[in-house]
Amino acid sequence: MTISAEKANELAIAYTAAWCSHSAEDVASFYAPDGGIIINEGEPYPTRTDVQRMAQGFIDEFPDLELIMDSIRTSGTHSVFLWTLKGTHLESGNEVTLGGWEYWTLNEEGQVVQSMGHFDADDYQRQLDA
Repeated sequence: MTISAEKANELAIAYTAAWCSHSAEDVASFYAPDGGIIINEGEPYPTRTDVQRMAQGFIDEFPDLELIMDSIRTSGTHSVFLWTLKGTHLESGNEVTLGGWEYWTLNEEGQVVQSMGHFDADDYQRQLDA
């Protein structure tokens, strides 16, 4: 099944709003029950429950987290969601602006089955240490 560009755009807008709501449960709801994410080829978060745990970590780390949807591109059942995260890091007190993307594989219901997330970890660390 093919996901239309319009459907992918609606999904990305709603996903962005879920992050901005600071509800890890809402973020995880975009994933299939057995859908997961791997960030920067690190620890897998293989289920919706694990995705919720990952999202809660970012929400806790950035209490004023704002996610901005930069772009979405779609082909078949795959989408690339480009984003910018802005927020104040809780421990360091530093303002962070970080760009990244997620490469999604979607199911017929438009849920994320697999996401490969990427951001510049070195830049992130530089901003935390500034």
